[in-house]
Amino acid sequence: MKRATEKNLMVFSGRAYPELAEEVAEQLGTGLVPTSAYDFANSEIYIRYEESVRGCDAFVIQSHTAPINEWVMEHLIMVDALKRASAKRITVVMPFYPYARQDKKHRGREPISARLMADLFKTAGANRLIVMDLHADQVQGFFDGPVDHLMALPILAEYVAETYADQPFAVVSPDAGRIKVAERWSSRLGGAPLAFIHKTRNIDRPNETVANRVVGEVKGRVCVLVDDMIDTGGTIVKAAEALMESGAAGVLVAATHAILSDPAVDRLKNSPVTEVVVTNTLPISPDKQFDKLTVLSIAPLLSRAIREVFEDGSVTSMFDGHA
Repeated sequence: MKRATEKNLMVFSGRAYPELAEEVAEQLGTGLVPTSAYDFANSEIYIRYEESVRGCDAFVIQSHTAPINEWVMEHLIMVDALKRASAKRITVVMPFYPYARQDKKHRGREPISARLMADLFKTAGANRLIVMDLHADQVQGFFDGPVDHLMALPILAEYVAETYADQPFAVVSPDAGRIKVAERWSSRLGGAPLAFIHKTRNIDRPNETVANRVVGEVKGRVCVLVDDMIDTGGTIVKAAEALMESGAAGVLVAATHAILSDPAVDRLKNSPVTEVVVTNTLPISPDKQFDKLTVLSIAPLLSRAIREVFEDGSVTSMFDGHA
């Protein structure tokens, strides 16, 4: 008996941010697979798919926003359900990688939680990961399988270049560790000069930094302060203040992940930052939105990456070979 092999793309969404998954599915010309998902009285999570997934190429989308542990667990259970229902290939789509900042040990007796996340998804049954702007590139090596590392830089840089076309730029990294990202930005913005903020961090006090001084020429320029995420906003605001003290004409913040934990919104509102440009890798509730905030959609980027994976194409080609 012979059977013609026909690939079947199916898109699934967790409950953390279904709006993004719906936008991605629409871009792909399909719908989300109907899913029953609810919590038991003791907070255990139940998942069941309402149609057959046997032999499908499954893409499971979940944005790991707060409460992050709950949504990670739901994502894992969704993958396990697909594996046990005989999905042919399971690709986990996580626009924001959970625990990405815990990618190495700073001191003894600490975990490497980013590695643990990769191991958990592999054990659950994931064959592949699609991620966006990892905090550290080496996290790609934590997963035992293909990892497609997407970058929001083209989306963000295009917006900045078009909106501030008549301004002289300087690209600024909030610390020395993200200079490579700033160099890519500089290339996108016509070779704009680079600068970075020399800062110190107390490892005993999370989310706190001290911006010491600006290294590089920023006087009279609109500074594009680039980072992968904005959490409490302390680092970004202190960097913006240091730039203005150094004679910058203005400060524009561009970041992929808008975590915006308290008191980020108040800090940014009252800062010298002109505009904060982010993507929708994470949901931004109405109380987190403010006049300076601009949100760009990554749905077209995610949908194209999913299509390339499904059709055995090249994700790297989406970024001119620089993935």
